[in-house]
Amino acid sequence: MDYQHATLDFSDDSEQAKARRRGWITAVLRGFREESPGDELIEKWVTHYRADAVTVRGAWLPEGEFAAGPMPVATYASFDKTLNAGRGLVPLRMITDVTTSASHRRRGLLRRMIEDDLADAVAHDVPVAALTASEATIYGRWGFGPATFNTVVELDTTPGFSLRSFDDPGRVEVLEPADAWPHVRTVFDAFHARQRGSVEWPVQYGDIHSGAFDYDAGGPNRKIRTAVHLAADRTVDGFAVFKHGEDYSLVVQEMIALTPQAQLGLWDFLARTDRVKKVTFNLAHPDDPLRWALDDLGRLAVTGQRHFLWLRLLDVPRALAARPWASDGAVVLEVEDAQGWAAGRFEVTARGGVATVTRTEADPDVVLDAETLGALYLSGVEVGAMRRAGRVAGSDDAVARWAAMADLADPPYCLTGF
Repeated sequence: MDYQHATLDFSDDSEQAKARRRGWITAVLRGFREESPGDELIEKWVTHYRADAVTVRGAWLPEGEFAAGPMPVATYASFDKTLNAGRGLVPLRMITDVTTSASHRRRGLLRRMIEDDLADAVAHDVPVAALTASEATIYGRWGFGPATFNTVVELDTTPGFSLRSFDDPGRVEVLEPADAWPHVRTVFDAFHARQRGSVEWPVQYGDIHSGAFDYDAGGPNRKIRTAVHLAADRTVDGFAVFKHGEDYSLVVQEMIALTPQAQLGLWDFLARTDRVKKVTFNLAHPDDPLRWALDDLGRLAVTGQRHFLWLRLLDVPRALAARPWASDGAVVLEVEDAQGWAAGRFEVTARGGVATVTRTEADPDVVLDAETLGALYLSGVEVGAMRRAGRVAGSDDAVARWAAMADLADPPYCLTGF
């Protein structure tokens, strides 16, 4: 079947364009097993996509075909923000809203859209692409590897909860989400500027964290609360957005702190909230100080861990030069890439935490594919783990040298879903 591939202009307000974008949004929600959209949700969606300059792609049945109409059989969207690679922010192609109708799978629809989009990213000098995947078996074939992981924690806050000699020099205040939003945004911007693995927020986060719109309920969010942490000088250095759940639980939707004291101050506040027996957070920092600050470390349980941010390198020299390096050394890296964007041999020479990366024809020391390179990029996965899994080839000495250069002590961290 000859599908009609098209890019939608979300700034077009003609009746035909409105019908097509409603159909496109409905197809996305159907693909993720959500309810059909109401007018307010569509308006919000369009406003956010316009603000983020999102490119909206889709595939439709040809005119005259049974079931043809404004709703596509496949959807895809992307836009550009930034990724903190560790030595600064780099442009990032962010991919979202990828769906294919169950009756039109395995027809090459996603392949065409993703390869067209990645080629566009390369043409616009975007060195890295990213997505958050609902399934772990789809995107490796296009060179994406899981680079950060979300850690799900549950804190028992029943009587007896206490922290070891914790004396907070600041304090916590609860604000209405709309009033807290400017402080939340300021804290996130500071966090994003310094946290390796952080991805810039899309525009919709303003509505999400201010309570202006609840994408599940289709209207204002009246359930969330926001606590902000004030440092000793009364500047805001952390926040937690949360809501009350079932069985006397408190569910943290977002929490960022710029200091360990602010992090512990927020945890202490949440844990001591009246009529709360447990606090859960599904995007906890892998190095959160809470466990070792507890008098009873058994009160904190890790209840799950899952892949979160998937990365795909498109410009290997630029991307590798943008991340930090743990030790001095040199290695010739060969990257195998079915799509070709990251393919080649690269000499990586690290000095003082900074690398120079150049193409070379020299024999490789280490060989890996683009998917594995994406997983290793932020050092959320150790080189040795990939070696033991058979995904990094080379002599023991060469792989050990690469690992000493590439493995970083502190883990990457991403809170941004898209």
